[in-house]
Amino acid sequence: MPELRYDPLQHRWVIIATERGARPSDLQDTTKYNHIEHCPFDEGNESSTPPEIWAIREPNSPHNSPGWKVRVVPNKYPALNIGPEGKRIGVGYYDMIEGTGAHEVIIETPRHDLSMADLPPDHIKLVLLAYRERLRDLYKDPRFKYVLIFKNHGKRAGASLAHPHSQLIATPIVPRNISIKLDAAKQHYERKERCLICDLIQQEINTGSRIIFSENGFIAVAPYASRFPFEVFIAPVNHNCSFTAVADEELDRFSHILKKILLRLKSVLQDPPHNFVLNTSPNIEAKPKFSDQWVTLNYDYHWHFEIIPRLVRIAGFEWGSGFYINPSTPEMAAQYLREGKIE
Repeated sequence: MPELRYDPLQHRWVIIATERGARPSDLQDTTKYNHIEHCPFDEGNESSTPPEIWAIREPNSPHNSPGWKVRVVPNKYPALNIGPEGKRIGVGYYDMIEGTGAHEVIIETPRHDLSMADLPPDHIKLVLLAYRERLRDLYKDPRFKYVLIFKNHGKRAGASLAHPHSQLIATPIVPRNISIKLDAAKQHYERKERCLICDLIQQEINTGSRIIFSENGFIAVAPYASRFPFEVFIAPVNHNCSFTAVADEELDRFSHILKKILLRLKSVLQDPPHNFVLNTSPNIEAKPKFSDQWVTLNYDYHWHFEIIPRLVRIAGFEWGSGFYINPSTPEMAAQYLREGKIE
């Protein structure tokens, strides 16, 4: 029998269509990239990108040249630009903000033929380090209220190039999806003086059926109200509101569980197109803000990763209602990923 499940973190209902019972073999995607002769992200093609902002390099290798391990460059076609002051203008009932922001590309490896799932944990740690350092740097700019780090893997997930890379966009407002989570977390803390995500993690530990892995201080689960088949939620078990505060040793532990999850998805679902998103705290130094905004943020919010395989399409009902229909139960997805063999 179908179920409607409620997600208390995002104030959203999801329909789990259990009678459809979609298995991994029902959900595989065969969309492939067209071959290109010249990839601007390949090592040796550094002149094809804007000058690098940040990089991890071999000793004595100069900027914008070969010899890098992870490289960050401005997006050549940015959604937002660093230049405008970010003035906010009211036009009747409408508001407009100048398009200030930043849009950067994190090139994860010089190797064109490797996905993040193929990288060793110590290299994944370098990518995570790039995320943390770019967050720290961009949060020094009080114009930016939020920096969203995300990855599009596969054409169906929105990636235009096959070379493994992720992106970040800094915005002068907090995105709607993040605001909903922040509000839910704050309301829960005001009622119970506890972190909502900490409570959800404890409930998943008590239930057990949706846990994929729990090790080295991190937990990966198929969320109770998963919007999409084989959606994965990863978070530190111990409370921490901001990815900017993650220590190097914690990045090392996180890289191992992230590797395991990405490998399981690649093997069980035959390298599915997917997105992942880093959810972290907003920039508490941003201006302007309400007087009581984010006062309890260190206590009520909890950074986490979401991985979303793009195996079903959003159609009219979803767009019109705000509901998502998931043809795979989270419990089944967790079991497949937990027990899946690495090919």
